[in-house]
Amino acid sequence: MKVSFSDYAAGAGLATDLVNTSPLVWKSAGEMLGDPAGLADFLNEHGIDHPAPTPADLRQVHHLRDDLRAVLEAGTEDATAAGANALLTRAATAPVLERDADREWQWYVATDPATPLADRLAVLTGTGLLGTLRTLGHTRFRPCASPTCDGLFVDTSRAGRRRYCMPELCGNRANVARHRARSRRKAESARGHR
Repeated sequence: MKVSFSDYAAGAGLATDLVNTSPLVWKSAGEMLGDPAGLADFLNEHGIDHPAPTPADLRQVHHLRDDLRAVLEAGTEDATAAGANALLTRAATAPVLERDADREWQWYVATDPATPLADRLAVLTGTGLLGTLRTLGHTRFRPCASPTCDGLFVDTSRAGRRRYCMPELCGNRANVARHRARSRRKAESARGHR
């Protein structure tokens, strides 16, 4: 695997999605990567080519997920950088300068094809987290704003106003809860005026 330092959003997005597969996030959903087939689906959804994951791959990815959560929860820029740098040391070789498809020079970090899956993912996510930290700043590492979610995310959006780890799930649930609360208040107010 060869990871570009310029494309940090993909690695940061993968880190966010991987952390949020944990049973710590949506306790009612449980473990989202419960077996090697679930891990294979996750990898396919993220365009990561890998032979069928084994139970050992799954255990190692669960450990990586815990390490990623610690990096995302780090309270300072220095702690975040140290944690993300540690991810890179798992399997990365020295950065190389190569031309991309447009013949432009780009920095890359590569892993050996025999590198274990979790270590390859560590390099990809570590690079994404470091790129986000350098380009967008530590304030882009956030907890989900939903009161019913313990998820974390890295906001790589242009505006930087993302509030939910999974906008389609957490954001929708928060909107529905607000709507129901407004409807209840209206109904109570209408009953009080009779």
